[in-house]
Amino acid sequence: MVTRIILILCYILLAPCLGGILEGFDRKISARMQGRIGPPIRQPFFDVIKLYKKQYIVVNHSVHFLLLSYAALMILTGCMFYGGTDLLLCFFVLSTAATFLYFAAVITNSPYSTIGAQRELVQMMAYEPAVLLTAVGFYLATGSFNVSNIIHSDYSLIVKMPGFFAAFVFIMTIKMRKSPFDTSASHHPHQELVKGITTEMGGKNLGVFNITEWYENIFLLGVVALFIINKNPWSYLAAVLVILAVYFLEILIDNTCARVKWELMLKMTWFVTLLCSGLNLLILMLVR
Repeated sequence: MVTRIILILCYILLAPCLGGILEGFDRKISARMQGRIGPPIRQPFFDVIKLYKKQYIVVNHSVHFLLLSYAALMILTGCMFYGGTDLLLCFFVLSTAATFLYFAAVITNSPYSTIGAQRELVQMMAYEPAVLLTAVGFYLATGSFNVSNIIHSDYSLIVKMPGFFAAFVFIMTIKMRKSPFDTSASHHPHQELVKGITTEMGGKNLGVFNITEWYENIFLLGVVALFIINKNPWSYLAAVLVILAVYFLEILIDNTCARVKWELMLKMTWFVTLLCSGLNLLILMLVR
């Protein structure tokens, strides 16, 4: 119980720090791939501090409440996950958080923000099947949805769940808003003026959005680690190495692929989900 409380507190306090550092390395590595020096690693923190110092002007005051709700539910998702609770419930709360983000964008009545919100819904349609099937895969492999039971497996579950792992890493490109699937919003500088779902978010609101994304990224990388961690203490080191490899892969994809239309994104994601997760699910059901 004490360990769970410590992990929850570490997530609340350290997740935005780790998320900001990862984004700093993301910008630095992306710049080097493009032949530039790039900003300092601490630049994401400077950007958020600058956002909080700006004058607070909003189109609709409900936006701030909806963004705070989005942030609170995202933090709750991570706390539940690192507290060892039900993984399926974590994913349901994650989906609810994304819904509040959609409302925060569409309530402004801005055409650019509304289009971004509609694309966000399409992205949710694309990745949700893979997310839910991942939880089902863990249940079939271990007989439990509880994270605390999953991490005490005798071996790394990626042995039984390679298809689920591949599908989850694929949809992380959407969740992390990386090209080619950054249809609702993008982190690239050339799209800062009209950024889809975040077009009408400025100052503190945009700061809340950025910090919440850091929380979400740490949660997603934690799910990646869940495929690797087991009773063996060395598995934690292996999980860290896999996390770094997956994050670098996402950066590489982001810098080598052009944005695709939402129709192609939906087809590709569902194809990978059905092929990888569906086939893996069928095998797990047959060998039980």
